[in-house]
Amino acid sequence: MGAILVLCCVVSGLATDYTVGDSSGWSTGVDYSTWTSGKTFAVGDKLVFTYGGGLHTVDEVSSSDYSSCSTGNSITTDSSGSTTITLKTAGTHYFICAAPGHCSGGMKMAVKVNAAAGGTSPTGTSTPTTTTSTRSAAPMPSPSIAILLIGVPLLKLALF
Repeated sequence: MGAILVLCCVVSGLATDYTVGDSSGWSTGVDYSTWTSGKTFAVGDKLVFTYGGGLHTVDEVSSSDYSSCSTGNSITTDSSGSTTITLKTAGTHYFICAAPGHCSGGMKMAVKVNAAAGGTSPTGTSTPTTTTSTRSAAPMPSPSIAILLIGVPLLKLALF
């Protein structure tokens, strides 16, 4: 029973915090397509946006609003200067800055989110929260590898 509890904790602890734009943060002049390339986002991961409060916003928008840089139908909006968005659903999530000219100048980002481990994803939408974390993401092993590396030896111990 203890091994199962440990496995559950290991799998749920695999979420990654990504500091958007790394040291540049959420700002003009950053190529967010390049920043997202090579990264694998999953349900449960967090996007940490750091930016000048009052200078920028983080708006999660639909695909069509992303393409047209329209903020009239934003799903979520925050302009506090530090925003963390937990990716709660699989699919593509779209983020823009609503400050005049910023989105059309490239301050927008599309993030493809994969389902959580086991092929399921929690229901709900992304929810912004204010935070002061600016930790950069470190590569994490996939849940299946973590289970094999940690779970199998623990399961053997639990059986004996």
